[in-house]
Amino acid sequence: MDDKPCEPRGRVRRRVLLASAGGCAVLGGALVLVPWGYGTPDAPAPRERALAAVTSGVPAALPDLAALVEERERHLKQHPRDARAWAVLGAARVEQGLRLADPACWSRAEKALRTSLKVRPKDNAPALRGLATLANARRDYAEARTWGEAARKLEPKRWTTYPPLIEASMGLGDDEETQKLLDRLTGLRSGPAVMARAAAVYRERGWREDAAARLADAASAAGEPAERAAYLERAGQLAWERGDREDALRHFQEAVRTDPDQRAAQAGQGRALAALGRMTEALSAYRVALAAQPRPEYALELGELYESLGLRQAAEVQYALLRERVRLAAAHGADEELVLGRFEADHGDPAAAVRRLRAEWKRQPSTAVADALGWALHRAGRSSQALSFAVRATEGVQGGGVRSALYAFHRGMIERELGRYGAARRHLREAVQINPYFSPLRVPQAKAALARLGEPSVQAGPESS
Repeated sequence: MDDKPCEPRGRVRRRVLLASAGGCAVLGGALVLVPWGYGTPDAPAPRERALAAVTSGVPAALPDLAALVEERERHLKQHPRDARAWAVLGAARVEQGLRLADPACWSRAEKALRTSLKVRPKDNAPALRGLATLANARRDYAEARTWGEAARKLEPKRWTTYPPLIEASMGLGDDEETQKLLDRLTGLRSGPAVMARAAAVYRERGWREDAAARLADAASAAGEPAERAAYLERAGQLAWERGDREDALRHFQEAVRTDPDQRAAQAGQGRALAALGRMTEALSAYRVALAAQPRPEYALELGELYESLGLRQAAEVQYALLRERVRLAAAHGADEELVLGRFEADHGDPAAAVRRLRAEWKRQPSTAVADALGWALHRAGRSSQALSFAVRATEGVQGGGVRSALYAFHRGMIERELGRYGAARRHLREAVQINPYFSPLRVPQAKAALARLGEPSVQAGPESS
């Protein structure tokens, strides 16, 4: 795909032009407020909504982001020494990159944020926060922590300093620091953005009910449709992870109704519809999501769905898209080694997957990387080395609090290969109990492995029970 535009598609651009007409100006990074008069005040202009969102670290609507970016760029042509405007432009570009899955936006974001620091090298917390958020988007959690700590040193009591630091600590697998940062955040601020951040931490710890409750509250309290849709999508993910297809689908559908540009929810619909056996609708949902937000993980999911249906050629098209998107991400400083390693382990070169994921583990030893590395080692014929990583991904005492059917499946298959049949039986059963639909390719494998393992013998030892 062409990596130049870093702009929403034509439909979004048309909505921006319609929505932008008559909005009040934004100058120098501060809103120009219209004096109060009689009657109801005008609704905020799109760029005002986007400015409020990106400076608070919450999701913004694509048309609003486009309006803000256009206005900031126009303003900066006249005022190139406005450090705050450069920081706002950078933050908006980061959010655009996330919403469009377009890493080209991140190169532009970095240029804007570093220009902000060049113009104002000292006491520039907005630019530092923006660089932390950018590093998280690129999955460079160590750099995100560095930038985030620099911002915290300047503004330790500003609540927006903490969400990027929490995300970085989670990506680095630092549970203790994550909890400290969350405690600090909740002491400074309440509200939907904080609820959603807490929900992400709770999910990683396996506190699914607490996470779901926080997301429900966040969605109810969210101020703008894009923000509410983002929280609904995350609630849908939680429902999917526990195997509730119908509830997941309801959340995903509501998210798309609330914000038609919520493509993560569109892909989620594809996941849930496939589990419900509605394959034509599922394939359509995935295609719509990928057309507007071509994330490599969506291509992997769709490819595996095609493969499960015996459509190998169609699957290969998606796998080629995955490789292309990973290359594009790397060209713009983003790290997609985790999804590429998962793909190589199952569909490509497991030895190459091991090399990639070992390097990733050194950079950021998270639960997700532990699971992927353990599985790659197993697929490469090194199951004895794989087990410790699988255990780490699934045992709460070692940081693997999230209850993942895929992680349990991986551990069960590794244990089966090692002759630990009782443990294998237990974890494979756990996988299909957590979510009986977790993968169109792996669920049949789990059920076949369980059938071969059979029931434990009454005379067998504890390892077989």
